[in-house]
Amino acid sequence: MSSSFPPSWLTSPSCSTLDIDSSSPTAFFVVQWLRFLVLSPCPQRLVLSAVDLIFLLTLFAFAAVKLYFRFTSSDTSSSSVTKPLLQEKDSHYKVTFWFKLPFLVTTLLAAAYTVLGVLAFTQTSLSSWKVIEALFRLFQAVANVAVGILLFHENKFKASKHPFSLRLYWIANMVVSCFFAISAIVRFVTVDGARLEPSLRVDDVFSLVNLPLSAFLFVVATKGLTGIQVARISDEFTAYQCLSNDRNLSPYAYSSFFSKVLWLWMNPLLNKGYQTPLKLDDVPSLPLDFRAEKMSELFQSNWPKPEENSKHPVGLTLFRCFWKRIAFTGFLAVIRLTVMYVGPMLIQSFVDYTSRKDSSPVEGLILILILYLAKSVEVLCVHQFNFNSQKLGMLIRSSIITSVYKKGLRLSSSSRQTHGTGQIVNHMAVDAQQLSDLMMQFHPIWLMPLQVAVALALIYNNIGVSAFAALLGTSLVFVFTLFRTKKSNIFQFRIMKSRDLRMKATNELLNNMRVIKFQAWEEYFGNKIQQFREAEHGWIGKFLYYFAINMGVLSTAPLMVCVLTFGAATLQGIPLNAGTVFTITSVIKILQEPVRTFPQALILISQALISLGRLDEFMMSKEMDEGAVERLDGCDGDIAVEIKDGQFSWDDADVNVALKVEELEIKRGDHAAVVGTVGSGKSSLLASLLGEMIKISGEVKVCGSIAYVAQTSWIQNATIQDNILFGLPMNREKYSETVRVCCLEKDLEMMEYGDQTEIGERGINLSGGQKQRVQLARAVYQDCDIYLLDDVFSAVDAETGSFIFKECIMGALKNKTILLVTHQIDFLHNVDCIMVMREGRIVQSGKYDELLKAGLDFGALVAAHESSMEIAESSDRIGDDSVQSPKLSRLPSREKENAVEKKPQDQAKSANTTAKLIEDEERETGRVNLKVYKHYFTEAFGWWGIALMLAMSLTWILSFLAGDYWLAIGTAEGTSFAPSTFITVYACIAVLVIVVVMTRSLLFTYWGLKTSQSFFGGMLQSILHAPMSFFDTTPSGRILSRVSTDILWVDISIPMLVNFVMVAYFSVVSILVVTCQNAWETVFLLIPLFYLNNWYRKYYLASSRELTRLDSITKAPVIHHFSETIAGVMTIRGFRKQNAFSQENIDKVNASLRMDFHNNGANEWLGFRLDYMGVVFLSTATTFMIFLPSAIIRPEYVGLSLSYGLALSSLLAFTITMTCSVENKMVSVERIKQFTNLPSEAPWKIADTSPPQNWPTHGHIELNDVQVRYRPNTPLVLKGVSLTIQGGEKIGVVGRTGSGKSTLIQVLFRLIEPSAGKIFVDGINICTLGLHDLRSRFGIIPQEPVLFQGTVRSNIDPLGQYSEEEIWKSLERCQLKDVVAAKPEKLEASVVDGGDNWSVGQRQLLCLGRIMLKRSKILFMDEATASVDSQTDAVIQKIIREDFADRTIISIAHRIPTVMDCDKVLVIDAGLSKEYDKPSRLLERPSLFGALVKEYSSRSA
Repeated sequence: MSSSFPPSWLTSPSCSTLDIDSSSPTAFFVVQWLRFLVLSPCPQRLVLSAVDLIFLLTLFAFAAVKLYFRFTSSDTSSSSVTKPLLQEKDSHYKVTFWFKLPFLVTTLLAAAYTVLGVLAFTQTSLSSWKVIEALFRLFQAVANVAVGILLFHENKFKASKHPFSLRLYWIANMVVSCFFAISAIVRFVTVDGARLEPSLRVDDVFSLVNLPLSAFLFVVATKGLTGIQVARISDEFTAYQCLSNDRNLSPYAYSSFFSKVLWLWMNPLLNKGYQTPLKLDDVPSLPLDFRAEKMSELFQSNWPKPEENSKHPVGLTLFRCFWKRIAFTGFLAVIRLTVMYVGPMLIQSFVDYTSRKDSSPVEGLILILILYLAKSVEVLCVHQFNFNSQKLGMLIRSSIITSVYKKGLRLSSSSRQTHGTGQIVNHMAVDAQQLSDLMMQFHPIWLMPLQVAVALALIYNNIGVSAFAALLGTSLVFVFTLFRTKKSNIFQFRIMKSRDLRMKATNELLNNMRVIKFQAWEEYFGNKIQQFREAEHGWIGKFLYYFAINMGVLSTAPLMVCVLTFGAATLQGIPLNAGTVFTITSVIKILQEPVRTFPQALILISQALISLGRLDEFMMSKEMDEGAVERLDGCDGDIAVEIKDGQFSWDDADVNVALKVEELEIKRGDHAAVVGTVGSGKSSLLASLLGEMIKISGEVKVCGSIAYVAQTSWIQNATIQDNILFGLPMNREKYSETVRVCCLEKDLEMMEYGDQTEIGERGINLSGGQKQRVQLARAVYQDCDIYLLDDVFSAVDAETGSFIFKECIMGALKNKTILLVTHQIDFLHNVDCIMVMREGRIVQSGKYDELLKAGLDFGALVAAHESSMEIAESSDRIGDDSVQSPKLSRLPSREKENAVEKKPQDQAKSANTTAKLIEDEERETGRVNLKVYKHYFTEAFGWWGIALMLAMSLTWILSFLAGDYWLAIGTAEGTSFAPSTFITVYACIAVLVIVVVMTRSLLFTYWGLKTSQSFFGGMLQSILHAPMSFFDTTPSGRILSRVSTDILWVDISIPMLVNFVMVAYFSVVSILVVTCQNAWETVFLLIPLFYLNNWYRKYYLASSRELTRLDSITKAPVIHHFSETIAGVMTIRGFRKQNAFSQENIDKVNASLRMDFHNNGANEWLGFRLDYMGVVFLSTATTFMIFLPSAIIRPEYVGLSLSYGLALSSLLAFTITMTCSVENKMVSVERIKQFTNLPSEAPWKIADTSPPQNWPTHGHIELNDVQVRYRPNTPLVLKGVSLTIQGGEKIGVVGRTGSGKSTLIQVLFRLIEPSAGKIFVDGINICTLGLHDLRSRFGIIPQEPVLFQGTVRSNIDPLGQYSEEEIWKSLERCQLKDVVAAKPEKLEASVVDGGDNWSVGQRQLLCLGRIMLKRSKILFMDEATASVDSQTDAVIQKIIREDFADRTIISIAHRIPTVMDCDKVLVIDAGLSKEYDKPSRLLERPSLFGALVKEYSSRSA
């Protein structure tokens, strides 16, 4: 209860010192005097008026002196005294927010003091106090007007600093404002409102509101800067012009302060979105200060220096970058806190006002005005806080993504393997988002104690010590939530860990889908992902059930605290009236917010700390040592490449020497070759020159720029031209020559759009040879000094290889220094130096003839090659005896094909196709289809689920209403309930509420979990069953964004949002019902209120929906570009293109963030307008209530209506915003639905047409006029191939790169379905079989050796069908037994992501090992030995001949000796079967095959 004996000096309007006892001791006497001067109303006003007067006189004196000298001085131009009060500066200037905010605050204060002055004259009852109060307010208003004029003067004359007199005034004003605020708080706590002068109570409220404003002006005074920037405005204008010439700049960048405060700058975009669906180009670009490049620089400049030895560098850097923005959002949160309790404090006044007979209308209007102003300030602060926090989160995300990307470009090779692409993608997609989300919940952590303290003070003011019951209840809730939050942190960590594993497995699946389909392993990999998902979903379930119980407790906590508080008051015998009860319930409802957000904030902080830990670990990972290789651009000496006493390792931690080079010198312009068996260290030697290996000791010097062509092709998802140019400008002559020497002319002619054809992800729509030549062309076009070529001939046919060697290596690059890793022994005659490698050492070095004489390793390689060449040469001699067309044999293949088939130029042009392989991502426009909602809500339990959820939500609200109505009835005047009955009934209602709320929370959680798991399962199965063409035309980033971000929304966010929306809608209805019941006139307000709400929602949603969709679409390219970069990081670093790729990342981040920024702007634009309508509704309803006679409306119902109505302003916006959030997040359901209904390939198994268990028994294959096209409306790739292969025959397939050899294999596996014709295997039409029945019976060694993350065992036998003995036998037969046995883990030896810790040759041998185990009747080999040396190739061919003697083998090969001992050779040219016969017969007559053999055998000449 309020104290009945407040000190008289605290409430007295008199300036008399009657309370001061002059007989007191001196010290006490001084204290009494000071207390009277600074805390008593009258002296306070005199002190502040004196400060105002001194300030005004000072300004007047300065102005008078200036004017006097201006009129009396004869030399006006030179006299310093006649210059303006503030010195004029450079004419180019920029007015910042720092200037505008003090100007706005000053204007607001001047207006407020004027209003208060008028009220003092008209409302104050004491005549003596009226004069003091009115003069005081007048002085304050005049002083603030003067400050406003002074600030205007500063702007006019571009002053960069505030005058000293103004700063001194603001400091003095702050000190006096503190005393005013202390007096106000003391009076609130100790003085009963009825015994206080009304104007003094208004004054107290204003003093509390004024304090943060004075504090802000105090900060401005201490800094001294005006916020007018005089320098660099012209530079900024130029930058604006440069950056905004491609797209219109966001209006935010140049809008006024007022426009930013009310989000008026969003109007043009929202208007455009309302008229037509927004497109990508309609959304303005980000303001300059928020762009990714700016954030990246800021992050880099604030990164701790090594000497700081920071353990948490990412967190420290983010704090250094953004502490000012964090402080500003904190300032907004504090202002909001100061005004949010004004409403509950006024309830008692309103109840008292309606219960009194002699109430003055003016007093009622003042109460309404205070309520209106307080709620208006609160609404503005809430939405500015939200917008600025989201903006801050966006900037943090931008900084993290760009920094992680740059780090990814610098990672050492072992760090890259440790983290893996999936995990690094998660750093960009998830960790950056977690830190971004934290900004909204960061301030509640430290504001919570402050909010609780203010609330308890207000409760104490009403019911005295019973407030400690409220404190006890609140403390119990906090302890509970803290304990529960700690546990849920563990769940969060587990969720992130299991999500990482699932993403890694999904990434691996997508990257290797072709091989997985060839082997019919979809189910195995699908089950693997499903297992990871089950683990993840289990942790998500535990987390969400925990969260549901937490939310249940927190939702009912206000009710339980009220029961405790009122119970304690009843026990103490404190009378509870309507005003007291509803003031307390309102305060406790406000307390619900910090109690609710606190655990959420703790969860977010714990997630953010985990993310920061992960980012710290990543950002501190070992980087590639830039100094390991001394790269000089201009050198005088002859030496181009030099290594001295070099020892290198692949592993950061384990310094196992993988490569040892005692001395290596390559002269400028020399062509050197590196040869050796598989795994001898050839690629490692090139990597050591690029600086990719860890240098343990020695010196490496490279003189000139480097071009690198990797053994495994790396092609960008761009046009062929863009891949070749690789960032350089187009030089048409140089470009044409590059295309010619890399033998790409014919390929480009065959493509309808030539070099403008878009290459799919990872070069998926090019053959292996085409990819190899495109990346060679990229290197040639760069025109570097040194070329490191890693086995560039492995994937091209003999003739193309010859042409490239002569025209490119020995032609276009003849003056360049070349280091060529190769298995093609026949090219070695032409090089200046050959290095032979074994076990990571250069064991021989010299010219061809010298090494041949020495024998040893090189002799063995040459002997193996020559034995394979004997067949070709003998065949060639047979061919020479016959009459052969010399033109046909010597022509490059593109001419040869023209000689055979003149293809009309316009044939390709007529096909109505598109150059764009990767289609723009499909996106819906307009409203999210109602079918999407139905699909989501009925997925788990159908319509019954919806009915149950609605019924539970209705019960929830009715039970809460019952409690509040009981309070109103129990506290009404003249009620006869015993206190114990009153509190017992209230407690019973509370128990009922708890049961209902808990049941509903748990049901909602179960429903959400079941729905999300159903969605994930459906999408995974749809992706696994999708045809290969889907993966060829869909970037993996697009799929990954659905299985990461979209599934995350469906797992957690959407169920929570739907839960909140249902409760919010029922709450709004309950508030409107209660309010209209007690002020029936407000029913008429409901019509415009609902109309405006609905109109605003539709107006906003039209744009917001599209922005959310565009946001999803622009996020995927960021991830895709990053995955692509990590895959080709050696090539990018070799060419030193890191900066260009970083810039591309920045562009993609900017494109994504501009959607985010404008979406946040749109959200707050809507939220502010809806909340403000709520304020207007509340103020109007309150006006009706208090001016109706008390016979019509009872005081207790005024209290009830107000306690409900105070929540309306925030609840209206919350409801609509949550509804919009649900619709925006439903875009994720829509996107998942797109991938749940993908076109499916043929069934995996067809029960009716299942082949016999031992099929195929003979291996007999028959093709009848088979035609194939990749997609409808594209030209035919195979144009009617007919042939018969007898069981057990060995068929060699040869032909130019891109002629359709690999396509033939794909159609036999039905990766591509034939457009026409039939294929029979052992008499069964393969198109009638289930795909797994077909594919599992064939064996294939694909063109690109693919290994999966795991062990040797899991790679050679993924399905676990074979014994250990069988696996070892298989490894022995494929020459890998010794390598695997040498490893300590044997069969459990690690295979990292992509098999990067094994050489390409070893990977190919492991793939061969798989087939050895499978022992299929039909074996396909797609250039299976392209990556191994001749010696190993001969051994493999021997093994295959022995082990598969009775099998049908179809082998695509570029090495002619490989096909010479085949039973038949098939020559495919431009999609046609040109020749099909025994090799000897084809060589007896003029043939394409004969020409190939001749080319191969003579190319070393």
